[in-house]
Amino acid sequence: MIIDAHQHFWQLARGDYGWLTPQAGNLYRDYLPQDLAPLLKEFAVSATVLVQAAPSEAETLFLLGLAREHGFIAGVVGWVDFEATDAAENIAALATAAAGKLKGLRPMIQDIADPRWVLRPSLDAAFEAMVAHGLVFDALVRPVHLAPLRERLLRHPRLRAVLDHAGKPDIAGGAIEPWAAALERLAEDTAICCKLSGLFTQAGSRRSVADLTPWVAQLFRCFGAERMLWGSDWPVVNTAASYGEWLGHAQELIERSAPGRTVQVLSGTARSLYRLH
Repeated sequence: MIIDAHQHFWQLARGDYGWLTPQAGNLYRDYLPQDLAPLLKEFAVSATVLVQAAPSEAETLFLLGLAREHGFIAGVVGWVDFEATDAAENIAALATAAAGKLKGLRPMIQDIADPRWVLRPSLDAAFEAMVAHGLVFDALVRPVHLAPLRERLLRHPRLRAVLDHAGKPDIAGGAIEPWAAALERLAEDTAICCKLSGLFTQAGSRRSVADLTPWVAQLFRCFGAERMLWGSDWPVVNTAASYGEWLGHAQELIERSAPGRTVQVLSGTARSLYRLH
């Protein structure tokens, strides 16, 4: 079994994707289940985790609706306003209405100007509500956010969390530090997992298996196979390569860094982290 632990759908007419403009090139079109389903069949991917792409609860309800209609969507990572005074109530209502399909929440931290936003006391209630409802915190961050993220997770030891796209290292620029050191400290001090996803779009022209091996090796040194899970980041991956090309690269990279643990990364960790059935 292969589980794609990170993919997106969007529909332009919905109008809440502030980042999605004509300048996004081939991403500026609708991407819906009928577009992904043939790829899942071709590459024997059994299930996916559908992740938010707009900062709105309306989009989360849209995604949950797709999950009810399409059996391959095993879970949804949605969005709520973490700073709203009624954030805890909103999280409870979403979790209850989702009938088990809401698996996590993701504020779009990479787009927030304050690099220490995640530490604001006004977010405490939202994080505690996630713990209460068994939701995973998907951390969409850049290297500058890794240290504040560690501080936040230390406040909530029962919170399950995952680092999206390996924290977006500067692979294209070749600057493995300070990302590598911050990543190591985060992994040592918290129980956060890490998605093997988004690396092609961070790599620029440096996306061969050989180019990516030092970065992926650092991920496995920090997290081990038990805390690593694969995601396509489709359709964003289409800006750099095909679905199949990234899956093939990922399989080879996993075998290089964690021989014999490919099944764990391609399905086992996602099933346990997101409690997929």
